[in-house]
Amino acid sequence: MPNNLNAAKRQRQNVSRRMRNRNVKSSCRTAIKAFELALKEKNKEVAIEKLKISIKMLDSAAGKGIYHKNTVARKKSRMSAALAGIDA
Repeated sequence: MPNNLNAAKRQRQNVSRRMRNRNVKSSCRTAIKAFELALKEKNKEVAIEKLKISIKMLDSAAGKGIYHKNTVARKKSRMSAALAGIDA
């Protein structure tokens, strides 16, 4: 329990930010799973669309500071490589 008003406000801010971050991360994971499902079904057209959505969401999350930029770059690179390997 916070001992002063500043600590109470900080606690309220942390709760709201944590909830927002959880929602964004969950949405990113869902988009990535949809992409992986399209890859598994070897449906290249759908996979390309899901990749675009995933990349947009990851970039947005990186801009908000939810994911580190290098983490997002790594995820995007791996997804792009997986898409390129769908024909090979």
